[in-house]
Amino acid sequence: MTAVATFTDVFRQEHRAVRDLLFDLIDAFNARDAARARQLLTRLAALTGPHFRYEEESLYPNLVDVFGADYVDKLLDDHDSAVRTARRLVELAGRDELTDADVAEAVAGARSILPHVSDCEGLSIMVERFPQERVEGIVQTRQRALDADLDLLTWAATIRNRPV
Repeated sequence: MTAVATFTDVFRQEHRAVRDLLFDLIDAFNARDAARARQLLTRLAALTGPHFRYEEESLYPNLVDVFGADYVDKLLDDHDSAVRTARRLVELAGRDELTDADVAEAVAGARSILPHVSDCEGLSIMVERFPQERVEGIVQTRQRALDADLDLLTWAATIRNRPV
């Protein structure tokens, strides 16, 4: 399998997994099931830590030539917002009892991440036009991020170059 095919397949799978976890998280908060929400947030953080990392360290810099710096900055701003939202969702899920306001805030927060998931999914069609060596570099960066095994909030607090 080529690096482009590998990237496209993995990228699609990761975005679908994030999408599904976000919808499950919305359901958990609507059901006021904080224990389930905590479990889903742990899985979501484990998946998005490496994913965001390789996007920011390798994919996004390679997209500046395609979209320009302003759009790539928007993608990074989306990540900033997702990190802040994830922190807040962890706080809400940690409560003993969820109020109506907590549920509404949590559902809105999870929903606020969904547009980035769907928008980001389309980036793979741009990567298909990259030279093989560039895609191989992105795939290698992904593997290093997976090997580091940092969840989203740990990565954001310790390694990421953009404090949020």
